[in-house]
Amino acid sequence: MSTLSNKTAGPMSDSVATVSPMTSTAVTTEYAIEAIDLVKEFDGVRAVDGVSFTVPPGSVLGLLGPNGAGKTTIVRMMTTLSLPTSGTARIAGYDVTENPDLVRSSMGLTGQAATVDELLTGRENLWMIGSLYGLPRKEVRAAGDRLLEQFSLTDAADRVVKTYSGGMRRRLDLAVSLLASPPVLFLDEPTTGLDPRSRQELWDVLKSLVSHGTTLLLTTQYLEEADQLADNIVVIDKGKIIAAGTPLQLKEQAGKASLVLTVSAAEDLPEATRLLRENSGEVFVDESQRQLTASADGIADLTKIAGIFERSEIAVDDIGLTRPSLDDVFLSLTGHRAEDADAAADAEENKS
Repeated sequence: MSTLSNKTAGPMSDSVATVSPMTSTAVTTEYAIEAIDLVKEFDGVRAVDGVSFTVPPGSVLGLLGPNGAGKTTIVRMMTTLSLPTSGTARIAGYDVTENPDLVRSSMGLTGQAATVDELLTGRENLWMIGSLYGLPRKEVRAAGDRLLEQFSLTDAADRVVKTYSGGMRRRLDLAVSLLASPPVLFLDEPTTGLDPRSRQELWDVLKSLVSHGTTLLLTTQYLEEADQLADNIVVIDKGKIIAAGTPLQLKEQAGKASLVLTVSAAEDLPEATRLLRENSGEVFVDESQRQLTASADGIADLTKIAGIFERSEIAVDDIGLTRPSLDDVFLSLTGHRAEDADAAADAEENKS
């Protein structure tokens, strides 16, 4: 399980950060990733303020937070793209400030935007990056074929990338970052801009990578994404860690689930409201949608309320539970919603 403490940011265009391995001695550690009191200042303003956490090998840590929270700056410091103001990080045992080349040889990085060459084919992109790594030509071609198949891109391998969908480009971007088989992979907003189907396809690929031992650190604004992929989550707001735990623990911290009930006829709203209030407490009424919302403790409450309305004369179109959203998490933790995060911090991210 990841551990962390509290004591940062700009969109990355870097798709890959790997080099050929060098000879050195890594610090003996049980963690694949360690952040140690990381601080980053821009013009005297702390964008990242004393962030510490650890990630065991073969697990997934999600950095969850709104735009401008400092997530990208944390990743940039951990991948040697930006020097910490103070503190440090270790990747596969190598210190990012003392051994940056060795850190790069131990990890891959995929940024927020796909940066493969649109005028080359998918296969040619892999060959080009492999040659930049200095990998043997035969090895690059074999690895390229394997990755194209792994990411379901074989049929499109010889098409120019500008004809690819957004999801295909992201998969190719990820394939490129894995050419050197890094044990640690950093993903900054990996599904930004993808449609739901492409997002699910990428999630499936990432789950497969983890099942084969890759350690992942991903940044995301989406609670659902962190819920799908992360073993543990660190919530970042204004450069600080404000909460951490498993996805389930965070959702429990955000509050109860909500029971949402939609009646068939508007004239039944008053009686439905009275009935729900008697059994669930406070009720929020949305007359335009004929919808009632109340807090619930889970399936037991849902079953109870469904039974009550089934025995009543009120016709119900729909009834179900909704889990806390990212906004619910942030509202409960910080008193503000995710979209209201400090705009100044977002501006600081774009400086680096």
